[in-house]
Amino acid sequence: MPDNRLPHHRAEGPATAPPLFLGPSLGTSTALWDGVAPELSVTHRVVRWDLPGHGGSRADLIGPGATVADLAGLVLALADALGVDRFAYAGVSLGGAVGLHLAVHHPDRVSALAVLCSSAHFDGRGPWEERARTVRRDGLAALAENANSRWFTPGFTVPRLIEDQRTADPDAYAACCDALAAFDLRDRLASITAPTLLVAGREDPATPPAHLREIADAVPGASLTEISGASHLAPAERPETVLAALRGHFDGFAARGMRVRREVLGDAHVDRVQAGQTPFTARFQDFISRYAWGEVWTDPTLSRRERSLITLTALVAHGHLDELAMHVRAARRGGLTPEEIGAVLLQTAVYCGVPAANAAFAVARRVLDQLDGLDGLDGPDGPDGPGGPGGPGGKGGPEDGRRGDRGGTGEGDAARVTGESGES
Repeated sequence: MPDNRLPHHRAEGPATAPPLFLGPSLGTSTALWDGVAPELSVTHRVVRWDLPGHGGSRADLIGPGATVADLAGLVLALADALGVDRFAYAGVSLGGAVGLHLAVHHPDRVSALAVLCSSAHFDGRGPWEERARTVRRDGLAALAENANSRWFTPGFTVPRLIEDQRTADPDAYAACCDALAAFDLRDRLASITAPTLLVAGREDPATPPAHLREIADAVPGASLTEISGASHLAPAERPETVLAALRGHFDGFAARGMRVRREVLGDAHVDRVQAGQTPFTARFQDFISRYAWGEVWTDPTLSRRERSLITLTALVAHGHLDELAMHVRAARRGGLTPEEIGAVLLQTAVYCGVPAANAAFAVARRVLDQLDGLDGLDGPDGPDGPGGPGGPGGKGGPEDGRRGDRGGTGEGDAARVTGESGES
């Protein structure tokens, strides 16, 4: 059963993926992220949450005189209930203020931060205290009527979000106004250590770009992106641009992929490949770093040893002997023993065919001899058989790039042309 002490939330994406919490703007619900969250959930466990009295959250989670710290406490309670210790966080407006509070006061919980259309202060207590009084007295109908002008550029609207404003609980909304009135973290911004991205809507009247620039100037290493054609609710108005900014900030696939690539394949190999990169191959290199190494090899579901075993098998099955040589070296760097590599190749003889295993044993023998001075790993047909050094799969065979295999990018002639040495 749901815990009524927690804010309503919606979780999507793989359970094993890195967690990413998405916070809402005042007057909206999880629907604010509808154009962004599904794509982010491809690589993250995305958790959207509702403010008290908004969307599906109970109104009595906070009361008069509430603070941003109270809202941040609800997020931490939700994370604890979900078994999440450390998470990335992105929030809009009030949701962004919650993120700043978490990064300042709970730095051990926030791995990375994005603050969208928000501020370290919201222009003093007076306007928010007045709005809180008005809402407690008159409700939200008038605010809903002029929400378009506060939230979107002229001619744009999202009816679902306008309805969120209209149907929010007035007392809870007013309590959120109390939180905004009291919020001011300007003197603490320099203490934020989480990698931080600021996103400003260039046409935002509520939190103009200058507010985000103030945060970017104060937070060490922070970056600022301004989105043209966006007002206060940028994720709703410009979802593609917001998605690209958040992906670049939270995923870091290229940098993470390059780190893993070097750990698995070795600096010498990667340096050689990078040195051979040309404008023609640059996009392919980026694709390899982001996708193969940055997404697949970093997925914690499988260990690197398990991935090496699977990769060896797949390369044998498809006859990619050039890349097999590279991944035999990688497997040894990753801790696989020659005996374990041999056992994998023997298994491939059963499921991929004896000729494929013969050729694979020849490649593995050559690599292992180079690395460890080992011998005795001839193919099953012996040194002069199909898999031996004197046979079709031996020296001068596909692994040397002179006979060609069935599609591997290779470490031979094809690799010298493309500058890529077997990077799949």
